[in-house]
Amino acid sequence: MAPPTFRLAGVELYFADLERAQEFYQQVLGLELAEAQAGHHAKFTTPSGFVCLERQGVEDYASANKAVLFLEVSNLSEALERVGPDRVIRRGARGSSAWAVLHDPEGHNILLIQGPAA
Repeated sequence: MAPPTFRLAGVELYFADLERAQEFYQQVLGLELAEAQAGHHAKFTTPSGFVCLERQGVEDYASANKAVLFLEVSNLSEALERVGPDRVIRRGARGSSAWAVLHDPEGHNILLIQGPAA
């Protein structure tokens, strides 16, 4: 059986000064703001995925202030079997898409989200 396929969906970065970070990404880099919640996050979209800036301290899970790599996977259940249940730190769903968070060996967050089947 072939392993599930992955596609980079986006990245989430954490900032003490969200407004300053948003200004940099919007005015200096020229990214177009797609969504914002004052004091919580600012999300930009690009052709290859999203960049979400989030204020430090707004999340409450382990390693909440580390970057999050979002990977869309063709078969989440199969991917989680390969990862092993002991590495999954959180599971849930957003709309109709199931997701799971795990850590790499250095503690960085990886969010696997169910995408379209390959």
